[in-house]
Amino acid sequence: MIPVTIAHYLILSTTLLIIGTIGVLTRRNLLVILMSIELILNAVNINLVAFSNHLQNVNGQVFVIFVITAAAAEVAVGLGILIALFRNKETVHADEVDILRW
Repeated sequence: MIPVTIAHYLILSTTLLIIGTIGVLTRRNLLVILMSIELILNAVNINLVAFSNHLQNVNGQVFVIFVITAAAAEVAVGLGILIALFRNKETVHADEVDILRW
């Protein structure tokens, strides 16, 4: 059985970060962009927990709790804005939403 090292966690985190970044940069659907941002935040959380465990320090794990809380608030606010935009514009495509322009 292969032991799980910090390198495995870093590879997983890098993969999630790349997938999330590609999703933010290439997709035009606002819901997919929000999910891609969540992938990026989860990649950061994996790094924090992996290094916290590796260094035998609990500070990274405590910081993950704050990141998860901020991510939950971001989802709540983002979905609220997305629902309001869908009701007004009847679309969720980022290119067609220009309600915040002057």
